[in-house]
Amino acid sequence: MNESDVHPQLLADCHVIAAMPAGLLLLHRNAALPWFILVPDTTETELLFVATDQRNAIMADAERVARYLRAEFDSTKVNVAALGNQVPQLHLHVVGRRVGDACWPKPVWGNLTEAASWTDAQLAQIRSAFS
Repeated sequence: MNESDVHPQLLADCHVIAAMPAGLLLLHRNAALPWFILVPDTTETELLFVATDQRNAIMADAERVARYLRAEFDSTKVNVAALGNQVPQLHLHVVGRRVGDACWPKPVWGNLTEAASWTDAQLAQIRSAFS
């Protein structure tokens, strides 16, 4: 999957991190929370309708990201969601959460009012972890 295959809204909201076995890994530009987005290499718009083998690969990628969130960001909870109300392309949010984070205990959608930016060094470290 290439960046040109990714919905423009996802590219506007995120940094491109790495190619994963099932698709492309993005990182939300707001560094107030570690918020990754997996964009599977498929034209299907619903996770539950993706072929079983591909869905298993997508979930394996999500698990890898979740383990990274626990290890590197001390996330005590990892939220996973496939919404697609505003961006029709299938994408999976994998968000590291913990008590006291920028919008705890509320959902990140519509409640993340704090803003922060990832440094170049942080992005390089994250990219290195997924290369």
